[in-house]
Amino acid sequence: MATGKINVQTENIFPIIKQFLYSDQEIFLRELVSNAVDATQKLRTLSNLGEVKGDIGETQMEVKVDEKKKTLTFSDRGIGMTEEEVEKYINQIAFSGAEEFVEKYKDKASVIGHFGLGFYSSFMVADKVEIFTKSYKEGAKAVKWECDGSPNFTLKEDGTRKERGTDIVLHISKDSKEYLSESKIRELLDKYCKFMAVPIKFGTKEVNDPDFKPKTKKGKDGKETTEPHKKITVDNIINNPSPAWTKAPADLKEEDYKSFYRELYPMNFQEPLFNIHLNVDYPFNLTGILYFPKLKNNLEVQKDKIQLYSNQVFVTDSVEGIVPDFLTLLHGVIDSPDIPLNVSRSYLQADSNVKKISNYISKKVADKLEELFKKDRKAFEEKWDDIKIFIEYGILSDEKFADKAKKFTLYKNTDGKYFTLDEYKKEIEKTQTDKDKKIVCLYTSNPEDQYSYIDAAKTKGYQVLVMDTPLTAHLVGKLEQMDDKLTFTRVDGDTIDNLIKKDEEIPSKLSEEDEKILKPVIEEVLPKDKFTVNFVSMSETEAPMTVTQAEFMRRMKDMSALGGGGGMMGMGNLPEMFNLAVNSNHPLISKILSEKDASKKKDMAKQATDLALLSQNLLKGEELSKFIKRSVELI
Repeated sequence: MATGKINVQTENIFPIIKQFLYSDQEIFLRELVSNAVDATQKLRTLSNLGEVKGDIGETQMEVKVDEKKKTLTFSDRGIGMTEEEVEKYINQIAFSGAEEFVEKYKDKASVIGHFGLGFYSSFMVADKVEIFTKSYKEGAKAVKWECDGSPNFTLKEDGTRKERGTDIVLHISKDSKEYLSESKIRELLDKYCKFMAVPIKFGTKEVNDPDFKPKTKKGKDGKETTEPHKKITVDNIINNPSPAWTKAPADLKEEDYKSFYRELYPMNFQEPLFNIHLNVDYPFNLTGILYFPKLKNNLEVQKDKIQLYSNQVFVTDSVEGIVPDFLTLLHGVIDSPDIPLNVSRSYLQADSNVKKISNYISKKVADKLEELFKKDRKAFEEKWDDIKIFIEYGILSDEKFADKAKKFTLYKNTDGKYFTLDEYKKEIEKTQTDKDKKIVCLYTSNPEDQYSYIDAAKTKGYQVLVMDTPLTAHLVGKLEQMDDKLTFTRVDGDTIDNLIKKDEEIPSKLSEEDEKILKPVIEEVLPKDKFTVNFVSMSETEAPMTVTQAEFMRRMKDMSALGGGGGMMGMGNLPEMFNLAVNSNHPLISKILSEKDASKKKDMAKQATDLALLSQNLLKGEELSKFIKRSVELI
């Protein structure tokens, strides 16, 4: 029997472990299960190399809760430890046996590694920890190590253990008794160990006996009854040691990918649109599967997040800052042994390997989207409305992605036809180039609400794009920055002739004096704090009055609503302002001008302005009710 002090630099190591080493107390379970998986993986490696004689037998590990004894036990049938190895790997804190093993068997072993202080996370929840272990080596004797959370330990031979492997027994402290609940441990195993590479047993379960053949009997009444199925008790294996992302894409069918998606997100009942299988071994190791959910125009935080793993060990699902922002809208798994198993997300964000991986994934996603676009454009167009907000987010947040996305980003017009931006520019350059030689892209954010404006544009021979996501204001600004010969204007941003200004001008039927007479009459029937009245010389076939909102002001407010430049410039808090463009050539305007009765003049002006407000869905409540009543009386 040996006694001694654990070799650490300070006797305050345990308070440090308990308070500062890990941000989440529950991480201890991941660390201990991972160590057991490591021990098992090491044994498998040595067996494959012929360094372990005979059949190694069953290698699953087990987690057991004993509420009466107040213990939580982690058992494996892995490599085990000799007394000397316990001294070396347990008593000398921060010396990682996994790192030494990986160095020795480089390219031959798949172990998690880099744990260092991982074992000692057990003292965050335990008053006392015991290790019962026996090495796989011939002639090795079983030993028991015990520590009560101080630097003092005991180490002695253990005559009760006959089989190789290790049991780690945690005597759970009073303030951590939640970890004696089977449901709590099951929850943590599902969170952290769902895809670890060694089968993990947690209790047993009853299943139908596959060999049982139920008999059918006929009763006295002539009815047939089948005897109930025989049940058998089997080990409850809580994990999938061979998840889809660890397999070669060539070995998987589309149904395999969908099945794995359901395994990842059992409460999500919507099928993903498509997936991207990541598989690279240079300049870093990375595997994974990313799924495109149906996003529509939803930019809210997704309930089902990307899960980050290191050698099938769960690291985090808070991947913001670890992968590009726009990729957080996707679902799935990313796994890389080059991702450090560190619980601090800020540490992960600063890690150089994580940054390289982030850039690679962004490129891979862009390549996949381009491949889908080229392979079957029609199918890509059918999915476009479900994925466009993701691609727009990528264009706005990642310059390299934005550059690649030019090849497959689509724009749909109000007739339902899709174009890339280059295709669209060629389509409209003859009709929609203004007098300053800029191509003007008209767009609508709501085809139904802005129908009259769209109709006026189409009458002129113009095309209108449907751009209706929360990112539109930001996106059109970005596209204008990327091409100074291109400008975007919402179709209700001005009168039709001012949206795309040409060299020719239409003469006005009203004199300046006429406008001075009419302007106060129209202003009197409008809310003065919201509307500016101006006269525009248009064709007499155009609407008598049109409500518009300046593109710049509206765009700033839209950007502010989402969070962006508008708010920073103080635009977000400004009240809604509109222009009322009066068509100086329309017969109704001339009629209002010539009306001698002041009351009738005002009523006519009110009816005309209300019609303009109605076209922009700005006539509501009492004013709408009065308009309907007035219209009925006029009829």
